[in-house]
Amino acid sequence: MSVSPERVRALHKYDLRVLLSLERLMQRYEWVPLDALKASTKLSDSELEYRLQRLIEWNLIRYDAVPYPGYALMFGGYDVIALRTLTQKGTVSALGSLIGVGKESEVYEGLGLGPVVLKIHHVGQQSFQAVRKERGYMPESGHCPWIFASACSAEQEFTALQKLSPEVSVPLPIDRSRHVVVMSQIMGVNLNRCTLDEPRLILDEILENVGRAYAKGFIHGDLSEYNVMVDESRVWIIDWPQWIATNHPNADTILRRDIENVLRFFKRKYRIDYPTEEAVRSVVR
Repeated sequence: MSVSPERVRALHKYDLRVLLSLERLMQRYEWVPLDALKASTKLSDSELEYRLQRLIEWNLIRYDAVPYPGYALMFGGYDVIALRTLTQKGTVSALGSLIGVGKESEVYEGLGLGPVVLKIHHVGQQSFQAVRKERGYMPESGHCPWIFASACSAEQEFTALQKLSPEVSVPLPIDRSRHVVVMSQIMGVNLNRCTLDEPRLILDEILENVGRAYAKGFIHGDLSEYNVMVDESRVWIIDWPQWIATNHPNADTILRRDIENVLRFFKRKYRIDYPTEEAVRSVVR
């Protein structure tokens, strides 16, 4: 479901109090009991009941009686909290069109001091166990709801952009709130959707940026034609939540996989035969 700016504007301070209480209490509870929510919000019974029903109707929270009666944030509620925070900070003044949807994120146009992009991380419940297993920044055990998995994913990406920019051609990080990353807008096209006039120059530029990232201790971890953007002769490498450090035990294998994904694309579409070993050496030089 797309983010609704109207919901952000219509949010009453008591609605926000309920949402923030749920966010805080979900660190302890999978489903927050009504008594705990009453104690946290300090709202009267009638006021709390009204706010809960309103938020349920808006698809910002949900109620379930199994395994015990309780309430939990939905993605919509977490989106609203984050966007409200970014608006109050002055980072974002308007939310624009949805411009991209991935398996774990949605990307929107927006306005801040100028045009920006908002990437909203949505690590879904179906993929949560896979994320916990595959990504080193996630706790291996214990209570970690999907909202915090999404926030961890956003923090991981924001850290990479901060450390890599501007030496590596990545979006400029502007701000983050919870699971939402605000970054500079890139006027390019995804590599898989364009036809290049000089594909070898673009391939060399991609490998050059992979090498710069490697020199700073970062391996993308999920590199392919789908997360490289091109504007004439310049490239940007996007989508960094799965990065790993160059001292990771599987660093060599994952770096090689990233490089092979890119080489495979250029060989298939442009008939460029670039030996893997030569590409790896150019990156780790």
